[in-house]
Amino acid sequence: MSLQNNRSIPQLISEAFGQLAKLVGNEFDLAKAEISDKAAQVGRAMGLIGAGAAIFIPALVVILIGIGYALVRAGLSEPVAFLITGAVALIVAGGLIWVGISRMSGDALKPKATLDQLNKDAVAAKELVR
Repeated sequence: MSLQNNRSIPQLISEAFGQLAKLVGNEFDLAKAEISDKAAQVGRAMGLIGAGAAIFIPALVVILIGIGYALVRAGLSEPVAFLITGAVALIVAGGLIWVGISRMSGDALKPKATLDQLNKDAVAAKELVR
């Protein structure tokens, strides 16, 4: 028989807790990596949003002015034409903002792989203690 099989109960418990500590450490490393990845994803998305907004805003202003003047040519007074144009733009902008905020919800950015692994580790730890 090998010496490995003749370990005492305190040695086995000590080894089990050592393995559990290593497992917890590995889970923290996984969580840090996944959260870092999600933060980088948000950072890249925000950069693209900012660049798009910088180009989009002046173009949108010109288009809205053109729509306003088209409504004036269609027979509306200038104040009414530009109020209608502004109100429609405001409704569209509100909808876009709402969709954007919903896509950055906590559920969308949750570290799912880490949470799944932690659940598996909890089951394994329970089995280890039995």
